[in-house]
Amino acid sequence: MLITLIPGDGIGPDITAATLKVLEATGVKLEWEKMIAGENAIEEYGTPLPQEVIDSIRKNKIALKGPLTTPIGTGFRSINVALRKELDLFANLRPARSIKGVQSRYDKVDLVVVRENTEDLYAGIEHMVGEDAAESIKIITRKGSERVVRFAFDYAVKTNRKKVTAVHKANIMKCTDGLFLECAREVARDYPQVEFEDRLIDNMCMQLVQKPQDYDIMVMPNLYGDIVSDLCAGLVGGLGMAPGANIGEEASIFEPVHGSAPKYAGMDKVNPSAMILSASLMLEHLGEMKAAKRIIEALESVIAEGKHVTYDLGGDAQTSQMAEAIVSRMQ
Repeated sequence: MLITLIPGDGIGPDITAATLKVLEATGVKLEWEKMIAGENAIEEYGTPLPQEVIDSIRKNKIALKGPLTTPIGTGFRSINVALRKELDLFANLRPARSIKGVQSRYDKVDLVVVRENTEDLYAGIEHMVGEDAAESIKIITRKGSERVVRFAFDYAVKTNRKKVTAVHKANIMKCTDGLFLECAREVARDYPQVEFEDRLIDNMCMQLVQKPQDYDIMVMPNLYGDIVSDLCAGLVGGLGMAPGANIGEEASIFEPVHGSAPKYAGMDKVNPSAMILSASLMLEHLGEMKAAKRIIEALESVIAEGKHVTYDLGGDAQTSQMAEAIVSRMQ
């Protein structure tokens, strides 16, 4: 199976190399079409997102991607957002699960955020109004809402989860979030075997801090999903443990949630867990359930032991050494 591989910027090449070692140890036959995007592509192609990258993902249907740098306030637009829009990757899947050995205020957290990925305020449709004001346009559509909520329910059924919570602010934004909530309620009727409820976004954040064990799958518009998914990552140890998937009808991209951390580039120092867990999500998507489970069990075993883990997990192992330890647990 041919998969598009985008190592990414900064720490991307280090954690990608570690992840490829772990994937090879599963025995699943994967072939890679390596593509360059981000800062590394600008010099060669004059753009951070060459058309060849998009064409490759369209052709192969699946991509594994390292983190790419997005300048804050200036510079080129987020490549991640551009890929989601270009390939219509409408569902962002962000699991957050406690792992023994990862320092956190909580244990036994097992949450999934399903984030609509293509519209809402996060789409960045905005403009200046004169010199002293700026306006951003929030667009919520029936199509966008229905398909992401249906994805959340289908994922619940596929993974034997019991509840879906729709998150919104329909008490204030009665048209946009009101439409999202209306669509969620309509879709929920098709899944009587899955419990459904809804929560206001502000209350949802409080509930997650107080009693995260009460929730299972949460589905929400784009901007709320961006924020809540990081909150959930914080419940289980941070972005270093946060895998992600961007899924569409024709293509899917699997990637860690964290940034490119350019100051650590090439140092073989950072935690590869989020990238490795993203690769496990990719295998699940491909139907390789046993291989995906082997990766998770080996990763959890290494972290629980604490001998061959990176500095953020309390150890002094290099990225590559942690990957080698995980591979050894898989054999």
